[in-house]
Amino acid sequence: MRIVSISVNGLTQAIEKGFFKWLADQDADVVCVQDHRMRAYEIEERDLIPKGYQAYFIDGELDSHGGVGIYSRSVPKAIIYGYGDPLADREGRFIQADFHRVSVASVLAPDAMGREGEVYDEAESEASFLDHKRAFLASFGNHLQKTLRKRRQFIFCGNLQIAHHVTDASPRFHEVDVSVFLPEERAWLDSIIDDQGWIDAFRDVNRSGDQFSWWPEWAKGWRRHAGLRTDYHLLTPGIRKSIQSGWIDGGTRFSDHAPVIMDYDLGAG
Repeated sequence: MRIVSISVNGLTQAIEKGFFKWLADQDADVVCVQDHRMRAYEIEERDLIPKGYQAYFIDGELDSHGGVGIYSRSVPKAIIYGYGDPLADREGRFIQADFHRVSVASVLAPDAMGREGEVYDEAESEASFLDHKRAFLASFGNHLQKTLRKRRQFIFCGNLQIAHHVTDASPRFHEVDVSVFLPEERAWLDSIIDDQGWIDAFRDVNRSGDQFSWWPEWAKGWRRHAGLRTDYHLLTPGIRKSIQSGWIDGGTRFSDHAPVIMDYDLGAG
């Protein structure tokens, strides 16, 4: 079972830059998409669905919330829109597809730095963006803990807007105080992976440095390769042994994120 996760910074522009052409060569069973920035109904109305796939998407009250979705080659047993948190669900931050042997979710955490070129005003300060992200992480962390009690296996894919370890961020990010590499954010991932026991699938098979999935536009002046790994596949411990391989396709540019591709010894049907 091959699962791709990609934060597209707008689905339309990603398709225009070759997303579907690239996907046609990947033999992916499930594709988790984040940050599509459009109404979910438009995806079907405008036929923004790659050949051979079913599409399931949830949007936020505002397009700027991003929204998440799943393309699947097989029809899931069930689709779950949201995880029960009123604010996160209104913002379209979670969707889950239940298959026979595993459930796969697409997740998007709030961006506490704002959009590229965005200027904070008095009503929407940088601190308020960070508080918003903190509330989501607390809520989603509780959901992850509850999920471990269920009798199913899960793979949660998405852009968590956090780089976990120093090896997951270019050195320049170690020196600045910005959301995405704050100690409290990294400590949250410690709690999810080290304390709760979720598996960071990519790091389970790839311990190399400079494995980045995001190169923020605002960091271009620092260095051409100033990047972070903020895109994850988080697994329940029961399917850790199913991980076969994983890589980040850093050569693609549908957005300022790169796809994370993982192969699992699991059937999608």
